[in-house]
Amino acid sequence: MGKGVGNAAMVGLYLAAIVAANLLVTRFGTRAVYLVAFALIGLDLTLRDRLHEAWRGERLVAKMGVLIASGSAISWLLNRGSARVALASCLAFAAAATADAVTFHLLGSRQYLVRVNGSNVLGALADSVVFPTLAFGSFALAVTGGQFLSKVAGGFLWSLLVRSPASSAPPPGELQRGGERYPAPRR
Repeated sequence: MGKGVGNAAMVGLYLAAIVAANLLVTRFGTRAVYLVAFALIGLDLTLRDRLHEAWRGERLVAKMGVLIASGSAISWLLNRGSARVALASCLAFAAAATADAVTFHLLGSRQYLVRVNGSNVLGALADSVVFPTLAFGSFALAVTGGQFLSKVAGGFLWSLLVRSPASSAPPPGELQRGGERYPAPRR
């Protein structure tokens, strides 16, 4: 699968998860937030990091902004009653993406799973404070805390399933540079 096809699939999955999350929360309200947070927002946080890797140096911030706004716009177009949830989602994802991107960048020298899950924690925290406060009109500690834990757990699971192609470690005794493997020097 080519790089463009892989990126297009990630974008499509990211958008599908945002739209599904928004429509489920619009339909079921706070009853759906924990399952949505685990299954769909954890996925989006993890895919954001994969797209960060793919788009680094290629207008990353602009592309992520368009992606986030598109998910909310599609949600609203599919269900005009989702306006409040779609707007809350857009603003929460913008806050989460900012926290996530900065953390992911700062953890750049760490292993892939450390970078993804470390950045997911701060992204989940930002999203969990902003989204329910705006979507439901008040800050509820139980909803915020439950969402946060669900997003972190879901993000961890998704990070194991949606691995970076560059994250596969070489076998013991080998080093990897630029996608090529070679024997490690003997000491």
